[in-house]
Amino acid sequence: GVVDQKGNILHFGTLPDYVPDSVMKLLDWAEHSTVHMLIRSCVFHYEFELIHPFADGNGRMGRLWHTLMLSKWNPVLAWLPVESIIHDRQQEYYDAINACNYAGESTVFVEFMLASIKASLMDAFAVSDGMSDAPAKPDKEAGRWNLIKAYLNDHPFIMNADVRALCDVSAATANRILAGFVHDGKLEKCRKNSWWVYKLKG
Repeated sequence: GVVDQKGNILHFGTLPDYVPDSVMKLLDWAEHSTVHMLIRSCVFHYEFELIHPFADGNGRMGRLWHTLMLSKWNPVLAWLPVESIIHDRQQEYYDAINACNYAGESTVFVEFMLASIKASLMDAFAVSDGMSDAPAKPDKEAGRWNLIKAYLNDHPFIMNADVRALCDVSAATANRILAGFVHDGKLEKCRKNSWWVYKLKG
């Protein structure tokens, strides 16, 4: 199950004896349902979290399956994984799951995920200087690096959301900025809990 820092149970998963059958039924429904894939993938994601088949890693596994289903429907969505979509909406994500647990159905979670996917797509395809695929000018790149380096002088790591705020760019552009500095050997990428963070190299 899921417990908070005080040990209070937030969600109690399916009893072990029922997990295999529940997972097989969910996979069978996902494969044969006629519900649109945008909605089907959201329902699958929620139901997977409700079953909670593993002792740990259920959230990451559910988000991975969601991304897989969406990318099979439309390959473009492989470049916008669910993990990134909810990166800056983590608390809302958990709140939506909890709301559905109380309601006994997945509508709130489906609406949250569809809204998040839409916002991320609009952000990714926005036409602006910040979203341009053209390489950043040297002075702009240097300015961004100075902002990030100054931030890291006072913090152990930096995340996508921090770069968005510092550089006034979209999530997609922040990802490109961070990836560029990793490629240049200035930053290293590592995991902290279930999220990617970036630290000064060396």
